[in-house]
Amino acid sequence: MEKFTSRIVQFYNKSIEERLQLVKNSFEIEEAEFEKISTETQGLPLEVADRMVENVVGTFQLPLGIATNFTINDKDYLIPMAVEEPSVVAAASNMARIARKSGGFRTSYTGSLMIAQMHVLELEDTEGAKEKIREAKPRLLEMANSFDKTLVRLGGGARDIEMRSLQLRDGQNVLAIHLIVDVLDAMGANTVNTMTEKLTPEIEQITGGKVLLRILSNLASYRLAKAQVSIPVEHLETEGFSGEEVAKRMALANEIAIVDPYRAATHNKGIMNGIDPVIVATGNDWRAIEAGAHAYAVQDGQYRALTEWVVEDGRLHGTLELPMAVGIVGGATKTHPTAQLCLKLMGIETSSELAQLIAAVGLSQNMGAIKALATEGIQRGHMALHARNIAVQAGARKDQIDWLTQQMVSEKDVHVDRATELLKQAEKK
Repeated sequence: MEKFTSRIVQFYNKSIEERLQLVKNSFEIEEAEFEKISTETQGLPLEVADRMVENVVGTFQLPLGIATNFTINDKDYLIPMAVEEPSVVAAASNMARIARKSGGFRTSYTGSLMIAQMHVLELEDTEGAKEKIREAKPRLLEMANSFDKTLVRLGGGARDIEMRSLQLRDGQNVLAIHLIVDVLDAMGANTVNTMTEKLTPEIEQITGGKVLLRILSNLASYRLAKAQVSIPVEHLETEGFSGEEVAKRMALANEIAIVDPYRAATHNKGIMNGIDPVIVATGNDWRAIEAGAHAYAVQDGQYRALTEWVVEDGRLHGTLELPMAVGIVGGATKTHPTAQLCLKLMGIETSSELAQLIAAVGLSQNMGAIKALATEGIQRGHMALHARNIAVQAGARKDQIDWLTQQMVSEKDVHVDRATELLKQAEKK
C-alpha cells in the first residue's frame, strides 16, 4: 500500500462510488464494513437501536461526509463528519488544505481527568465539613476506586478530592465536592456517576449534611484539548484581497467575538459546526461537548470567543482550547457499527488522539468561517452548496440537480420559487 495521504485532489467533484473507492484504497478494512456506510440500508440495525434507547420505532440518518487534507501533529487523517448543514465539510477541508502547506495543525491534551460532583446541603459548619473531608480523603479515594477495579487495574481511577463553597440565592450554604477521576479512554460518565452515588452515605456521615446531587460535570476543565495553526499570510490571498489584508481582517473578526457576546455566540457555533459532526460520527455525546464548550467560554463572567487569532511576523496564528471529554470505549462508540467504522477510518487508538483531532477540526472550521466573513461574506460559498438542497426541494430529478444548481448560483437567486420556475421552463422546451 502506498503511503497514506489525506490530500485527495478534487474529492468533492467525484461520484459517491469514486469517493468510496478512494477511501477504501486508503485503509485495510473489509468490504462488509464499508457497506455500513455505502448502502441504502446502511448504519444502525433496528435491533441494536432498540437496545440503545427507549421506545424505538426506527432510525434517523444524517449525511456522512469525509473531510480531507488534514495534517495533525505530522500525521494525515481523513475525518468522517455526520452533518446536515451544507458547506461544513467543504470549509473544514479547504482550510486544512491551506494549513497543510505550512505543516498543518499542532495539538495537545491535558489528560483524561473527569470531575464528579456531590453537592452537600444542611450543613451546620461548612468549613468544619471541609476539614473532615480532607482528613478522610485517602479513605474516600480508596473507597471510590473499589467501585471500579477494572479501571484501576488499567491505570485509571480516583485521583483527588477538591471542594468549593457555594451559597444559594436564599442564603443557604452548599458544599460542592469534586471527585477527580482518571477515566482513561472512556468518556467516563457512568464510571464517575457510580462512584459519587456509592460514596454518598459516607459523605453524609462524615459531614452531617445531605447530598442532593451526584453526577459528573460537563465543564471538564481538567480535560482540555488545544489546537494551534500558523499560516504565512501569503497563503491566505484571495481574489480582491491580499494575504496580509485577509489575515488582519480575520484577527479583527476574532477580536470582535472576544468583546461582543452576541457575535461570540455565532462565532462559537461555527466552531461547533466542525466539532459536533465528528462527535456524532464517533458515537460520542455532542450535547455534553456543547455544554462544556459554552460554559468554558464564559468563565470570566462574559461569554467570549473560544479562539484566538493574531497576526505576528508575517503569519496568522490561531488557537482553540476547550473541554473535550470524548471516549473510544463504552457507550455508542462500541454499540453503533458506523461509529466503530469511523474510528477505524481515522486510525484512532486513544481518546486523547480523538480529542486533539476534533479540536483541530473545530479550529479549521472557525478559520473558514471568519475568512469568508471577513472577505467575500458567508453567503457566497454557503449558498452555492445550499442550492443543491433547494433544487431537491423544488422537485428536481437526479439528472436535473446539477444544471439547476449552477443556474441559480450564476443568477445569485437561490430560492425554491426560482428553482420551480426554472424547472417549469425546462419542461416546456
